[in-house]
Amino acid sequence: EKGSAQKAFGRCDEIIQRRFFLPPSDHLAMEVRCTRAEISAEGKVSITTSSQAPYTVRKQLSDAFAIPSGKIQVNVPLVGGGFGGKAAVSLEILAFLASRSVGGRAVNLTISREQDMASAPCRIGLEADIKLGVSKDGTIQAARMTCWLDCGAYTDIAPYMTKAIAVDCTGPYHIEHLSCEALCVYTNHTYATSYRSFAHESCTFCVERVMDMAARKCGIDPLKFRIQNAIRPGNLTPSRVLCTSSLMGDLTACLNKVKPLSEWDGGGPVTIKRDIVRAKGAACFWKTENPPTDAISGAMITFNPDGSVNLNTGVVEMGSGGQTNLAQILAERLRIPPEQVHVVMPVDTRTAPEHWKTVASLTEYMAGHAVLRAADDAISQLRSNGAQAFGCAPEEIEIAGGRVFSKKNPAQFIAFKDIVQGYQSAAGESIGEPVLGRGGFMLKGLSKLDPKTGQGKTGPAWTLGAQVVEVEANLKTFSYRIISASTVMDVGKVINPELMRAVTAGGMAMGISMASREAFLYNALGIPLTPNLRTYKLLHIGQEPDYRVDFVETPETDSPYGVRSYSEHGIIGMPAALGNALSAAFGKELLFLPLTPERIWKAEKEGGNDSI
Repeated sequence: EKGSAQKAFGRCDEIIQRRFFLPPSDHLAMEVRCTRAEISAEGKVSITTSSQAPYTVRKQLSDAFAIPSGKIQVNVPLVGGGFGGKAAVSLEILAFLASRSVGGRAVNLTISREQDMASAPCRIGLEADIKLGVSKDGTIQAARMTCWLDCGAYTDIAPYMTKAIAVDCTGPYHIEHLSCEALCVYTNHTYATSYRSFAHESCTFCVERVMDMAARKCGIDPLKFRIQNAIRPGNLTPSRVLCTSSLMGDLTACLNKVKPLSEWDGGGPVTIKRDIVRAKGAACFWKTENPPTDAISGAMITFNPDGSVNLNTGVVEMGSGGQTNLAQILAERLRIPPEQVHVVMPVDTRTAPEHWKTVASLTEYMAGHAVLRAADDAISQLRSNGAQAFGCAPEEIEIAGGRVFSKKNPAQFIAFKDIVQGYQSAAGESIGEPVLGRGGFMLKGLSKLDPKTGQGKTGPAWTLGAQVVEVEANLKTFSYRIISASTVMDVGKVINPELMRAVTAGGMAMGISMASREAFLYNALGIPLTPNLRTYKLLHIGQEPDYRVDFVETPETDSPYGVRSYSEHGIIGMPAALGNALSAAFGKELLFLPLTPERIWKAEKEGGNDSI
């Protein structure tokens, strides 16, 4: 609760209230889930698995079977996609039990695509009731939101997703009077787990569809309506966190930038030829994280004889580019080329410093801090070695270009390769110590939500942005094609432009696919009816639109080099922007996903917006 929503509704000129129905769907990573387990004669457990959370695998095995965690080794190679689905622990326990039942021999457990889709945790389904009140000038006065999350037969982490929805329920808008309730509902469906954006893609669809309806009620351009109501420094979030530019970024700048990028023209339908129209839809998004308040990360740095650097963290690489960004952060701090940083890609829980989970787009923030601290530790040791070699104070030593040198005489230097393992003088005297950099990081300044008021800060900061989708629709057949999709995101600092564009576009593609065709269907007994890629449809190459991506830079001052979380966010507003575009094209308020031609036809001809 914030303010007094019930009283504020009485002062509103227009009230919009709608009910939304969004079914569960699947992660569909290219690599299905697979695990190998083996138990040695000494009782040591070895697990090799495709997981985003190796340290959680270790903890759950230790807790469930009373095995000392030191006897459990979890190895994770390069993961073939996860999107949050591989943060859940499932096959690892089954493989361990299978190995134990055959005397500890190695057991490989891989499930087929059909088994993966039918039994592994999926994206959460959502039904929501959204009520929005506005004044004649387009200012949002009040909102009331109730969300029911389909967590399936088991709770797993669904309660954390309800919390995430409540914390960000308004979208990136200032709404002074607010009431929000988010609930988990047990069903006989596949149980749900985290999915790229942690349920934000679902709640954003509902909120942004109502925003478009409110804009039209007020006769205001949808982009202008969003600019007018954008959250700004000095406002309070739904959980009453005071907004600053560093915490939030700049939504107005994103909206102003997405307008020329998408060639925005108001969004209304434009007739191309008989029965064919083009229309555009806009949506905004934001997201903060919901980790444990004491989540940790660590990093270790060692040096090779040629002076290059090895970086070892507990971050899992699965295509999101986190390891690349960490290598860049380390190279920048050590002032060496990125090619001189060698990342230890596989994760081994015995040797890699613990990292909470590779989820929530927190790699650059959490592991980035740990890497910087490890780099600073290594620099301190290099300065100590250099000071002893040059006979000066450590403060007079500079580190750059793979060299250690005196600030007073830069021409006199020692290459990393000659000093990282200690230094030997011309007289043969040993000087200094081997350089081993280590850094750790624990989240600070977060809190749980107050159970009575809902007040609290669950994540370090927010990432926000604006998106636009353009469609060409056939009013006779109810088919359509997506012409272009645009995103402008405030990423704080662009540290790798091409990688950040690619990851953002990947999220956009995932959002368009999910919104336009993906859904799990069940019969009355809860048996999945679409457990394979013959019946469950995905966006194919050749069906994709023109992706346009740009960035705004409002640094997050507490983050390494000011960069914000960004890996998940490309997906968040895509379903809503597509829904707004198709609603404008067909002249019908579409309150459901997926937006297939058949269901649009049904909504047009039968007034059908019911859940599938």
